[in-house]
Amino acid sequence: MSSSPQPRRPSPGPLATLGLVLGAVVLTVLVGTGFLVGTLHHDVTARSLGLAPETGTNQNQDQNTGGNLQSLDPGAIAEKVDPGLVDVNTTLGYQNAQAAGTGMVLTSDGLVLTNNHVVEGATSISVTDIGNGKTYRASVVGYDRSDDVAVLKLKNASGLATVTVGDSSKVAVGDAVVGIGNAGGTGGTPSVAPGTVTALDRSITASDESSGSSEQLRGLIEVNANIQSGDSGGALVNSSGQVIGMNTAASTGYRFGGPEGQAQTGGGTGYAIPVNQALSIARQIQAGTASGTVHIGASAFLGVSVADSQSGALVRQVVSGAPADDAGIAAGDTLTGVNGKTVDSATTLTTLMDGLHPGDKVSLTWTGPTGEEHNATVTLVEGPVG
Repeated sequence: MSSSPQPRRPSPGPLATLGLVLGAVVLTVLVGTGFLVGTLHHDVTARSLGLAPETGTNQNQDQNTGGNLQSLDPGAIAEKVDPGLVDVNTTLGYQNAQAAGTGMVLTSDGLVLTNNHVVEGATSISVTDIGNGKTYRASVVGYDRSDDVAVLKLKNASGLATVTVGDSSKVAVGDAVVGIGNAGGTGGTPSVAPGTVTALDRSITASDESSGSSEQLRGLIEVNANIQSGDSGGALVNSSGQVIGMNTAASTGYRFGGPEGQAQTGGGTGYAIPVNQALSIARQIQAGTASGTVHIGASAFLGVSVADSQSGALVRQVVSGAPADDAGIAAGDTLTGVNGKTVDSATTLTTLMDGLHPGDKVSLTWTGPTGEEHNATVTLVEGPVG
């Protein structure tokens, strides 16, 4: 690898952005137009992020950064890190699309750390290991939507190179860093994005433009590196090549994959989950310990696309043959309750569904377009991830 940063690869699929976007990228539409369908799955291409009120340590980006960058050798650092990275490729079956992101190998037998939004909505996952070039099928061990963390297990993997983990509690504003990942989702040698830490303990709010569901990510590391679509789940490393964060979001004043595939890029601000935080969640997932935020195993599937309404979660589309369809729920209805708990928004429905599993019987309450109330009990089936 060259010792100078490689040019960033343009995204091969359309991704218009407003403000901030999560870094996974939808690559191709398979059949027709994909739409948000599931228990309440977020479309990774349609999530805009806005800054919450500033918290933590901030500093003028021009201070204490120039010397650090001048001494940084991004290519040499990336050579140390690349073998422990993977490209994560997913099929979003109900959205009729394919998507890509990045992951970091934690164990030689194939435990991989990535963002939840990288695999969210996936009906199948394949992972290509950068270290050995082999491609593996992968399953989701568990995920934490609220902290955007997921753990994958590669099938029949052994002898994999792993990333070297640092201590994110020691990261300081002005530190030189390199973001490494599958920019553009095109695979091959990971791209590199050098920069410096510009703030700590930042908060951003992620909103799904398709569903209206939203969540807030807290405690993030902010950098002035050009993190791009596809980098999500990749490594933010220090000058020693130690992982101190997981790339998760990027600011934009630009459009990925513009007309005729031409990417328009501008200066960027990236956000990463501190590695100490991500690994703490990963260990909980690995131990199989579910909680109010951590889901273990396969995802339950109701089969609706919803958006916020004044009285609950407005049903936009229903999957034919899914539990919601069998219950008689139709587009235009509003879901108001699950197992006796009030559904007052799309986000609430997401949270409730995260606590359920395939095979669970649940009681549903909904109202029709004219206000009539309906009730039914359904058995959830296995569906797309998260």
